[in-house]
Amino acid sequence: MKPEDYTRRQAELAGWPVSIETYKLGDIYHCTIANVDPGARFARADGATRDEAESRAIEKATRYLAQTRKFYT
Repeated sequence: MKPEDYTRRQAELAGWPVSIETYKLGDIYHCTIANVDPGARFARADGATRDEAESRAIEKATRYLAQTRKFYT
């Protein structure tokens, strides 16, 4: 299987810059969210539609990022 309908965009969630990637494999859309600076993926979700997969992943990512402390120097 090859990924179809691939999109990648940058956004800001809970004050953090993130990269949101969405693609379709078979009948299921997959979405991953990664921190822009180190590029670490930290939230993933699947759904029947692009919007469903992205909204689930964004909800998880927002919850995780809200728990993360920022240190200002």
